[in-house]
Amino acid sequence: FRQPGDRFMSFVHLHVHSEYSLLDGFSNINKLVERAAEYGMPALALTDHGAMYGVIDFYNAARKAGVKPIIGIEGYMAARRMGDREPQFDKKSTHLLLLAENQTGYQNLLKLASGAQLEGFYYFPRVDHEFLAANSEGLICTSGCMSAEIPRLIQRGDLQNAQKKLDWYYEVFGSDRFFLELQNHNIQDLERINKTLLDLGKRYQSRFVATNDVHYVDREDARLQDILLAIQTSCFINDQNRMRMEGDSFYLRSAQEMAEIFNEVPEAISNTLLIA
Repeated sequence: FRQPGDRFMSFVHLHVHSEYSLLDGFSNINKLVERAAEYGMPALALTDHGAMYGVIDFYNAARKAGVKPIIGIEGYMAARRMGDREPQFDKKSTHLLLLAENQTGYQNLLKLASGAQLEGFYYFPRVDHEFLAANSEGLICTSGCMSAEIPRLIQRGDLQNAQKKLDWYYEVFGSDRFFLELQNHNIQDLERINKTLLDLGKRYQSRFVATNDVHYVDREDARLQDILLAIQTSCFINDQNRMRMEGDSFYLRSAQEMAEIFNEVPEAISNTLLIA
């Protein structure tokens, strides 16, 4: 994946939302793949929210462009069991990033996505730890974005339970299929999460992976993606208290940008190639 004379390693985006992350992603699949090919990236993942509707279109477009398609999903982890439906406990869920490393993993992704919709749906299509563990073979898992289980515990200052969850993920996936995910979107809480993950990683001899939480292809598309969020949350654009994504950094950054952002953790860049 490295070209002679390159100043830095290439990079693979592993946390990517398309238009199939409904009313959240603004990335057209063909444009995503074309941009990755323009950047000389050897592979690209698709990890839409809670569903795999875009997988076949993505696979075909990537193969046509000479980019290796990595099939994944950003699912939702139930607060308790996926069959529980009490609003005071179960209305909120956390995010979960999964990537298929082989055909078995792809089949398990289908099981998880279908089970989340048909058995676990409550506000979101959810799975629980038991269902995930039973269908974990062939899957690569990360600690996820700010809205994932372990980062949420870190934000609350609950490091004891964060370590317990890390123990569980390492037990299920092993150190070869579980990575601590680092993102950089100029968000204060995210900086603290990254620092804590780097500290916790020493205990587990963890491997780190850098991602950009891609929701649109071009930086200037941030305004259009923000309109989608306003529609999703039934809010006016000028409502100052509505949910929004801070800044305009959720685009398909180049390998050089990612290498510069994570220059203090270069293995987080090279590990994207390892996963690919």
